[in-house]
Amino acid sequence: MKVLIVDDDVVSRMMLMHMIDSAGSYDVLEAEDGEEAWQHLDTGARPAMLFCDLRMPRLSGMELLARVKADERFAGLPFVLVSAAADGATMEQALGLGANGYIVKPFDGDKVRGFLDGLARAEESPDESPEATLRRLGIDAGRLLLYLGGLHRQLAGAGADLAQMLAAGQPDPVRAHLGRLAEGCRTLGLLRAAAALETQAALPLTAAATASVLESACAAVLRQLEAARRLAPL
Repeated sequence: MKVLIVDDDVVSRMMLMHMIDSAGSYDVLEAEDGEEAWQHLDTGARPAMLFCDLRMPRLSGMELLARVKADERFAGLPFVLVSAAADGATMEQALGLGANGYIVKPFDGDKVRGFLDGLARAEESPDESPEATLRRLGIDAGRLLLYLGGLHRQLAGAGADLAQMLAAGQPDPVRAHLGRLAEGCRTLGLLRAAAALETQAALPLTAAATASVLESACAAVLRQLEAARRLAPL
């Protein structure tokens, strides 16, 4: 898998490259700023994940993030912002724009590996087809529709409760809840959503990041519902 590192500081790029190399077999691409990174993407580079510094000349990390998420070609690209400052407001802004995470320099190898491990699980876990889920669970399409509908309601309703827990300084119940939702997704064949929820539970929790992963899981359930409806008798 390809990973794109974007940073105007060559030492930071080398450090992050070393951590990524030590975490597994990855093909690392480099860019000195957001504009060069965009040129890579626009001319055909398709990394599986992007690590991007926040403050750079020509095109900042935040500006690149906004451009990437606004382009349908790259909207699903996992995007991790990197900064020397643990600025809560900036983190919230980045996650609100669709960033998948935020790490602070000097780099924590465990956090870098956490993002890469989540990516690897998602790559190795393509979603089941509804037909395969029916066979595995031994149910009919009508029952699968009921289960998927129930899971969607759980995911859609979880955001407000989890945000309140985080605001109250209670991350452990949030992690447990994300784990249960991941288990439900896995049971119904939504393996990528399950991997994303598990990855989020293992990373530093924020309300914006949690809301984003729940929204993505809801979208996955809706796609599976649409596919399952085609199997149900009229």
